[in-house]
Amino acid sequence: MIKKLFIGVLAVLLMTSVAQAREVSGKNIPESMNAGDNSLLLNGAGTRTKMWMSIYAAGLYLPKKMHNAQEIINADIPMAIKIHVISGFMSANKLEDALREGFEQSTNGNLAPLKDRIDKFILAQKAEINKDDILEYVYIPGKGVSVFSKGKLAATVEGLDFKKAVFGIWLSDNPCDEDLKEGLLGK
Repeated sequence: MIKKLFIGVLAVLLMTSVAQAREVSGKNIPESMNAGDNSLLLNGAGTRTKMWMSIYAAGLYLPKKMHNAQEIINADIPMAIKIHVISGFMSANKLEDALREGFEQSTNGNLAPLKDRIDKFILAQKAEINKDDILEYVYIPGKGVSVFSKGKLAATVEGLDFKKAVFGIWLSDNPCDEDLKEGLLGK
């Protein structure tokens, strides 16, 4: 009897945990996450594709739902982008190239004021990247954008201007992937 009860409780717990995630390209994107002392909600999610290949699934986390990209970029509120690597073709070098291109697009080519911070941000992600790895970019006002790779803090880069450039990679008028932008905005 106790064994049957245990199995029943375990099944309910498993169903509950599955219901608290959204599946995107085969990856479970949690409906919420913590950023420091802040609880953030999944605003939207989508898949980054390049040349018809799925590279990663991503979720945008905010304190409340927002659908205006420019308001999100400019907001000095806690937020995060969580990336689940799908493709085994993603590497640290390819990530660096993509981030540098994303910063170029996000800032309309005005990289000079951010150069040292961009370099620090990218250097924090030089470790090998494998399929199923998770990268998180978490912004806390007054602290900066923290880079978490494989669950470990790799660096924190200061500045609201830098945060705007980071989140602009996905949300600017010239995002890395228009469909992913729409997904992150919950559209």
